Order: sequence, then structure tokens, then C-alpha cells
Amino acid sequence: MSAIALLVTGFSAFITGYLVYSRYIAKRIYRLDPDFVTPAHQFEDGVDFVPTNRHVLFGHHFTSVAGAAPIVGPAIGVIWGWLPAFLWVVLGTIFAGAVHDFGTLWLSVRHRGNSIGTLTEEIVGPRARVLFLLLIFFLLLMVNAVFAVIIANLFLANPGAVLPVWGSLVVALVVGLLIYRTGAGILAPSIGALLVLYGLIWLGQYVPFTLPDFFGLAPTGAQISAASGDPAAAAQAAANDGRRISWILILFAYTFVASVLPVWLLLQPRDYVNGHQLFVALGIISLGVLVTNPPVLAPAVNLALPSDAPSWFPLLFITIACGAISGFHGLVASGTSSKQLDRETDARYVGYGGALGEGALALTSILATTAGFALYVGAEGWQEHYASWSSASTGATTAFVNGVGVLAEGIGIPHAVATIFAAVVVISFAATTLDTSVRLQRYIIAELGAEYGIKMIQNRWLATFIAVTSCGLLALGLDRGAGGMRLWPLFGTTNQLLAGLSLLILTLFLLRLRRPIWITVVPMGFLLFMTTWAMVLNLLRFVRESQTMLLVVGGGIFALELWLLFEGAAAVRRVRSART
Repeated sequence: MSAIALLVTGFSAFITGYLVYSRYIAKRIYRLDPDFVTPAHQFEDGVDFVPTNRHVLFGHHFTSVAGAAPIVGPAIGVIWGWLPAFLWVVLGTIFAGAVHDFGTLWLSVRHRGNSIGTLTEEIVGPRARVLFLLLIFFLLLMVNAVFAVIIANLFLANPGAVLPVWGSLVVALVVGLLIYRTGAGILAPSIGALLVLYGLIWLGQYVPFTLPDFFGLAPTGAQISAASGDPAAAAQAAANDGRRISWILILFAYTFVASVLPVWLLLQPRDYVNGHQLFVALGIISLGVLVTNPPVLAPAVNLALPSDAPSWFPLLFITIACGAISGFHGLVASGTSSKQLDRETDARYVGYGGALGEGALALTSILATTAGFALYVGAEGWQEHYASWSSASTGATTAFVNGVGVLAEGIGIPHAVATIFAAVVVISFAATTLDTSVRLQRYIIAELGAEYGIKMIQNRWLATFIAVTSCGLLALGLDRGAGGMRLWPLFGTTNQLLAGLSLLILTLFLLRLRRPIWITVVPMGFLLFMTTWAMVLNLLRFVRESQTMLLVVGGGIFALELWLLFEGAAAVRRVRSART
């Protein structure tokens, strides 16, 4: 199979979806009003509610939702073959993910910029709001823990990426000050920032950075066994554990600061610059595919699955969440983006367009891992890498980074620079998601505090401290941070469950307005069926493998799901009765 054919087919479908389907939704279903006063103007405060240029907001929204997940999920999901992953990414993005993101953004704008959790009370009922907030808290807890571990591992594996990633923060602060304090415009500062960033990427290959081992951990029995009796190798593994812990602590200290700063100072400019970087990355990968035209060496449908790999149905739709549809996107859309939307008509560009951008990133992840990485290691090497579910999960970012390196090398970029570039792309987007996610978790903690009359945790400093501490404890409590990817299946099911429930709330609102609901009901029903099935399979596996912590967390989430579904069904009956 030609990689070019997949690239052209996927991109053509995304463009058609935006020009045709999103226009129909905007005019006939959501009926966007250019004169509607958005919450950014109604409640402008210079911290969270800030009217924002739609291109800047697109950059913030796009990079906040396009974290590591649309790269990692497809890089794992191709274990079942490139065809199921390709179809789910393309069709899921157009008919489910983009509809969800566009809809939750519009819904929040129509309700004073309230988050999807708060809207649950207005549309479903007061009990449902608390249940929804708890579900969101668990999801954000896992998102932050998993992404912190992913970033820490990438820093360990790619020391040349450390300088450009942390240097980009300084660049973003300068851009924010130039745009909002000097009136310098957005084009020149952002282009200048991008050039500085690529200079840092080139410099990174000559200035790799590795943290010292602050903790001096002793090797575990598993590490000694894996090293086959080699004391030096076991000691090196323990030292990496110490460095991983250090990076996780540094990352959460940074996110604490980033989540309490005004959005215009760091979050917006950094996301805007990273948005440009993402488009450049998509361009480099796409051009590499067009120039090298690598064959897709991975099977279309993998009929020789490893023994520990689950069935693709329903786990494919859970493993590939971001990049097709993701409940986390609704949290970003209703949590931060809706508070910055300048005009309601911008919701189509930001919401639907941002989801298509993430779908494009997921598509390039499929091509990088099934064509670029396969070309790098050969067909046998690819089969060896995907010889087990564990190897596919832990080596997902490695496959992507090396695959991008091969494709970029095909257009004249040195392999060393290309791999650093790919690592910076993954880290940057994971970090922007981490920034936004911690901020959202602070909102959720404050809302829970208001619900139960606990004024202390409504303070943004204390709420942020609770958020980063709880996430840090979860990340570090899984085999010194090395076991963070064990949360991925649970993250996927919770994420997709949240997307299905958000579509349920959107459906109820459309019912009240007496508008067509088929565009939300179809993906909602599909998602809720798949996530419920997958959650049951996961819980059974946790029981078999005696994974007590995951069983407790997963069981609690499953109970919240069932309760919310009953509340939603009751709300549907109430709405239909009121309409009658």
C-alpha cells in the first residue's frame, strides 16, 4: 500500500468535512449568531475571560487538545493493522470528534462560558453535576499523570530535546508581552519565535542535557532480572528511575506556576507558537511521505496478533481516543476556549477545525509508524517491535520519533536533527496539554469546593496545589513513574465515556431547542456502547492480574458511568414530556 494514497485520501476527507459537513452544522443545527455577545466580552477579566484573535485562539485550542495522545494512541493502535486505525481516525474525526468539539464549545458559549460539568446541572440535574465533576476529576488526574511520565521518558531518551523545550517557554513569555503589552501584532513575533525555536533544536544536538541522579535509587528485583545479572546495567536502570522522578517533580512544579498565570502571558502565546510548529511538523511529515513514498510495510489487518493483545473490537476505539474523538476536548472547549472566543461564528473554525487538525496529526502518526518506522527497522523489525502489547505500548513514542526521523531525512534534514525535532513536537504538545489540564483541574476542584461549601479549596493557589500534588502522587506511585503507561487503557475508556456523556448533554440541549439531534445521537450511542464494553473487559483483566489500584479506580468510574446514564435517561424523558 502506498503511503501517499493514505495521506491524500485522509487529507481530502478532512477538507471535505470542514467545507461541507461543518458548514451544514453551523447553519442548520447550531445556528451560529455573529451578533451574540460571547462570555469573553460579557465577563472580561484579563485572566481567564479574554477576547482573543481567532487565529491565536485556534493555536491555543489546537495545541491544548493535540497533546501526546493523538500520537501515542495511533502508534499503539496500528498493532491491529493500519486499515482499522486509518478508518477510525478519518471517519471518527469528521462525524464524531469534530461534531463533539464544535458542539461543546458552542454549548459553553451559550451558557456564560460554564464548563461541561457545570452545564450538567442546568441540563440534566444537580446530582448529575457532582457525578460529572468527579468523573472529570478522575480523567484529568490520569491525563496529567500519564503525560508527565511520557514527557519525563522522552527527556531521558532524547537529551537533545531538553534545551529547545525549556527555551520555548522563555520565547513564549516574550511573545505574550510583545503582543499584549506593546501592540506588536501577532505575525512577526510568532514567526520570530518559530525561528528561535528551530535554532534551539539545531543547537540541541550539540548541547544534550541529562539530569544528575538526585535520588540514588537502588535497583529493583525486576531491573536486576532484566539486566541478566549485570550490576552496571541494573544500576543504570535505577539511575534512570531517579532522573524520571526528578523530571516529573520539575514538570509539576512548572505546571503549578503556568496554571495560575494569566492565560495571555504564557498559555496563549506558547500554544500559538506550538500551533505553528505543529503545522510545520505536519508539513515535514507530509512532504517526506510525498518525496520518499515509503511503502506501508505493516499489515492492513494484523491476523497474527500477539497473545497478550486484546481484540480490536472494541479496544481500537478506546486505544485511539484523541485523534478520533476525545472527551478531554470538551473540557478544553468549555473550560478555557469558550472564555476566549471573540465571536460565536469563530466556534466553527476553532472547534471543528481544531479537531480536524488533531485528526491530521493522528493520520501522520499512523504513516510515521507503519511506513517511516517500518522502513527504519524493516518489516521483520516492525513485527518484532509489535510482538507484544506491552512492547507496542511502551515503545509508541519511540516508533513515532524514529519514523519521523526517516521521513524528514528523505527531504534532506539530518537524522539527528529530525529525531530531536520529532521529540520536541511530542513533548511540546504533551506539555501544552499538561498546562491546560492542570488549569482545568483547578477549576473542577474549585467547583467541587463551591458545591460542598469548602471555601479553602476555591482559592486558585490551593486548588492548583491539590491538583499537582494528586497527579504527582499517582504518576510516581506506579513503579517509580515507569509504570505510568499502565493507566493508558483506563484513560482511554474514561476519555471516551466522557465524550459520550458530553454528546448526551448536547443532545438534550438540542432537544429543548427542537432541533435535529441525529448528528449527536449516532456518535453518542456508538461511543457509550463501546466504552461500556471496553470498561467491563478492562475490569475483568484487572481482576485476573490482581491490579488492585486500577480495579478500584476503574470500578469507581464504571459506577459513575452507570449512574450518569440513568440520570441522562431520566432527563430525556423530562424533556420529551415538557415538549409534549
